[in-house]
Amino acid sequence: MRQMNEPPVGKPERARTGLSRRGLFGLAGAGVAGVAIGGASVGAVVSGGGATNAAGVSTAYPFFGAHQAGITTPAQDRLHFAAFDLSATTSRDDLIALLKDWSFAAARMTQGQDVSESGAVNGSPLAPPDDTGEALNLPASGLTITIGFGPTLFTTDDGVDRFGIASKKPALLASLPRFSGDALKPGNGGGDLCIQACADDPQVAVHAIRNLTRIAFGRASIRWSQLGFGRTSSTSTSQVTPRNLFGFKDGTANIKAEDPMTVNDQVWVGTDDAAWLAGGSYLVTRKIRMIIEAWDRVMLGEQEKVIGRSKGEGAPLSGGTEFSPVDLEAEGAAGQPLIDSNAHVRLAHSSMTKGSQLLRRGYNFVDGNDELGRLDAGLFFISFQRSPQQFIDVQSSLSRDALNEYVKHVSSGVFAIPPGAASGSYVGATLFG
Repeated sequence: MRQMNEPPVGKPERARTGLSRRGLFGLAGAGVAGVAIGGASVGAVVSGGGATNAAGVSTAYPFFGAHQAGITTPAQDRLHFAAFDLSATTSRDDLIALLKDWSFAAARMTQGQDVSESGAVNGSPLAPPDDTGEALNLPASGLTITIGFGPTLFTTDDGVDRFGIASKKPALLASLPRFSGDALKPGNGGGDLCIQACADDPQVAVHAIRNLTRIAFGRASIRWSQLGFGRTSSTSTSQVTPRNLFGFKDGTANIKAEDPMTVNDQVWVGTDDAAWLAGGSYLVTRKIRMIIEAWDRVMLGEQEKVIGRSKGEGAPLSGGTEFSPVDLEAEGAAGQPLIDSNAHVRLAHSSMTKGSQLLRRGYNFVDGNDELGRLDAGLFFISFQRSPQQFIDVQSSLSRDALNEYVKHVSSGVFAIPPGAASGSYVGATLFG
């Protein structure tokens, strides 16, 4: 449960965030060490008794470990994703201090605590609280917080090395190329930093981004953000396959945490990339607007032909059940392929993408209605991979996807995800150490 009545420790100096920079991370000896729960092996869980229930008992994932949580962690049901731009006055020392502050606060929030020991209600009545308080009495709800670095953190678009780290920019970290059918909206992508907050309670996820944004005040501000609900992938064999807003099961063939060989091969960055990034990953985001009204008027048989799977069971049209291997060579009585040449399942198959696979963690979104009264809804696509080239290979293969008639990509982002932080350290220490 979130701590409401912990006594303050000392009287740390306050900075412009309303939360002490030195004091916040300086409490790590008393706070972070008590929060750290061993390594971040797949499925590592600290639990107050199981899944979230009416009694407020929930799973809590450790923030510290070899890899950041929120990648192979079983996908939660809610998302708040935010990309940040650093202010023009932010120095290298300010950036490091921000990452320390974020790591300290994240380590507490993922355990169901306020961002500091004085928190929402135990600070001075003459100063803003250290925590906004909307998550008081709520459990951790499986919250994970994942921090990433965009290409412009290393060099701005005009080539400026603001923080003396241009030489450490991974060669693979670059803006994605423009793909066929892209309708990207200016300012709705990119960013110097990103935070992915996933939880099984939307208020817990929003609380995390709200407080990390507040902590960043004067140093970084939100460039764009996205709320998501209803995960559209399974990252563990213990999870059932969810459905997207087109009504089809999504992520049947996703990489699962229980397959460590594939995870190591396709998700975690090795020593062949930038040394500081080893054990990390690359994150790609794509906001995909679904043309809901057009899709809803398509015959069931045509919908299944476009996807290449049955809508009910989720089985490939080549036969079998949901998890049966897709047989791209299977033919019907007339000699026609059972899975259409432009079906989504065919073009996304690893045999069509140079062997590239992605660990997907996407979410549905509904952002109201547009000016014509149509649902502004779709899929906020998230994938983790060892190299952005894997996503490029997959997306390039999908250039002739029959599904493209019913979707358009309106936002795009790519970020390097550092390895996890050791207890008492911070995410990004490998870059700045």
